[in-house]
Amino acid sequence: MTLIRLTDVTKSYPAPTKGAASVVAVDGVSLEIAEGQICGIIGYSGAGKSTVLRLVNALEIPTSGSVEIDGRDITTLREKDLRALRGDIGMIFQQFNLFDSRTVAGNIAYPLEVAGRSRTEIAERVAEMLAFVGLSAKAKNYPEQLSGGQKQRVGIARALATNPRILLADEATSALDPDTTQEVLELLRRVNRELGITILVITHEMDVIRALADRVVVMEDGRIIESGDVFDVLSAPQSAAAQRFVASIIEDVPVGDQLQTLRARHPGRIVTFTIRDGDVTQADVFAALSGHGVRFELIHGGINDIRGRVFGHLTLALEGEPDAVAQAIRAASRFAPLIEEDSRG
Repeated sequence: MTLIRLTDVTKSYPAPTKGAASVVAVDGVSLEIAEGQICGIIGYSGAGKSTVLRLVNALEIPTSGSVEIDGRDITTLREKDLRALRGDIGMIFQQFNLFDSRTVAGNIAYPLEVAGRSRTEIAERVAEMLAFVGLSAKAKNYPEQLSGGQKQRVGIARALATNPRILLADEATSALDPDTTQEVLELLRRVNRELGITILVITHEMDVIRALADRVVVMEDGRIIESGDVFDVLSAPQSAAAQRFVASIIEDVPVGDQLQTLRARHPGRIVTFTIRDGDVTQADVFAALSGHGVRFELIHGGINDIRGRVFGHLTLALEGEPDAVAQAIRAASRFAPLIEEDSRG
């Protein structure tokens, strides 16, 4: 079931200076996110991804188009109804946005207090959320006494306190070190898996998309330029922007100066083959090469795990008698096309 739907949404802002054109932050965006899905929106600064997030939680109203949550067009709701809607949407931020004057427990309790919950209910829910994020021992600490990862766990607990159906994460790991990032991403996976909460993630980090999302949306200049299953986009990106993002986490085939460097270091013929989710295994190709007495060395690339599915490019240097190498390439090509890199250089 579609939980979040944007239909031909545009968001414009007045011209920053007299005589200038208005600023179009979101330009004709249509997007559907299913209930229980983790959707990642990725783009460079100014792509419009954070504006989309603010449109979903009704902090911004679109200039045109509609934004629906569970079938209700939120652009038509009165402020009272919008406040009720926002209780169904949790939000976590890059800089945590915690109250320095409140304890960890006090920060988590805040949205429950605003919602008018009883003291008993608040105490029970805060304890439950502290246990869920692994911070029961930190209930009486203040934010300044916490690490960055602990602060973000408090932010997640606070966002979950009102038992929302949707969780919005705006660059939630950008301020964290790599190890802490992985811990927070694992916590978000638990939120989705155990609580069934739909998550919309805004990021400029493809590693976050690979580790967390089911679906990815690539934005540029306020438009969606590519979207689809994470594995499909990462293994075969179509747009230039998606290709740049994918190249930041997945070794591509060597070309240009990189290929020339490899050729200077490795004699023989240099070939690349691609593994894509069970189409072929390394063992098949390596066995075919070995069967013809050819020596080979992996000199570039690697295999990536993308949500339990494998993909990667492997570049090999082959050495041996020319006829044997040619026969080995033909034999291995029955399993996967071996593309000679000289033709790409």
